[in-house]
Amino acid sequence: MTYESTIEYLTGRLASFSKLGKEAYKPGLERTVALSDAFGSPHSRLKVIHVGGTNGKGTVACSLAAVLQSAGYRVGLFTSPHLVDFRERIRVDGEMIPKEKVVDFVERFLAMKMDIEPSFFEFTTVMAFEYFDEMQVDVAVVEVGLGGRLDSTNIVKRPELCVITNISTDHTDLLGTTRKEIAREKAGIIKWGVPVVVGESDREIREVFDNKAFVEHAEIVYASDRQRFDSVDATDDAFVYHNTVFGTITSPLIGNYQLKNMATVLVALDTLRRLRWRISSENVKEGLADVLALTGLYGRWTRIDDKPLTIIDGGHNEGGWKYMSRQLKSIKRRKHMVIGFVADKDVAAILKLLPADAVYYFTCPPSKRALSPAELSEMARKYGIEGECYATVDDAYKAAKLAAADDDMIFIGGSIYLLGDFLRHREAK
Repeated sequence: MTYESTIEYLTGRLASFSKLGKEAYKPGLERTVALSDAFGSPHSRLKVIHVGGTNGKGTVACSLAAVLQSAGYRVGLFTSPHLVDFRERIRVDGEMIPKEKVVDFVERFLAMKMDIEPSFFEFTTVMAFEYFDEMQVDVAVVEVGLGGRLDSTNIVKRPELCVITNISTDHTDLLGTTRKEIAREKAGIIKWGVPVVVGESDREIREVFDNKAFVEHAEIVYASDRQRFDSVDATDDAFVYHNTVFGTITSPLIGNYQLKNMATVLVALDTLRRLRWRISSENVKEGLADVLALTGLYGRWTRIDDKPLTIIDGGHNEGGWKYMSRQLKSIKRRKHMVIGFVADKDVAAILKLLPADAVYYFTCPPSKRALSPAELSEMARKYGIEGECYATVDDAYKAAKLAAADDDMIFIGGSIYLLGDFLRHREAK
């Protein structure tokens, strides 16, 4: 098999959530366990930091991985989804899994002729665990795919640390219709005797986490309970956090929502140090300053141009947009909004948060789950938002670029899949 035919098999034959949505969701761990067993149970030999939550879990996972790399550890990093290349999901010390390793894993699976049909994510999870085991990583930072309790990554029985960033209403058709129900699913990654760090919490969901931690005899720490930095200075390219437990920290992650992510990261790192992980303040400063280069993190309020100011962001649910809408409002420029969504999100809740005085370019991600530009336009009109429709994000961006002055702003977002399509078009030029 070639790498191209292998990816075609992965995305075509195996049920993929990005394409099918909830039809691809296979709850339960039986298939993942069976698949891992067939490959020698690599997950049982790994030290894992398990990161879940609704928003920010990818950023937190990458931040922890970057610091651990700076501390001299060999670090596996498993995140999802990818933007352009499937291999972005599986990295060791920032380097993507080689193409030949992806091909080899698929060929060995097909040769086994197993009587199970794993989902795309189940398959990818075991591929990552086997690769990390083969590369003899010191630790694997593993991002939960969906939920927690029944997520494929939850076959790990004894992680070093569990992190839950926050709880917001997303995937309500799969995880529950209330924040409390969703919190119960996310809390499913809390394990017996394993410390857990929770980022944001309130009375409604704290009871869920406290009860689960009590049952599992797990120490629980809430990042929101403590002041993790005194103040933050913002520049065009970085946030500078003052008086943290590790000193002054500079981060290139500049979305306003990153303040809460940083608090979670700092508490998690402090917890790891208490668990006798060798992490110095200098390691923290270096890792967080270089997180983009060390992990390939991209698409979180990322500036790709200055004239006009052009920002891309993969935020795709109400929780993320509450922060982004405030940040958009704070930027005093004429705004051009290139947006597209998948249909199974609460798009109406997001539309309520969008700036009314912007110029809109409605498009869609390349997915069967996509909300068509015409449908999005019709929904937006109910909230006083008018705009033109475009078949692709590239067409929409070209129109925005043509209409925008140098001192205007272009925003591209609404779906991580939309960003992936935009970046593929950008790389092809």
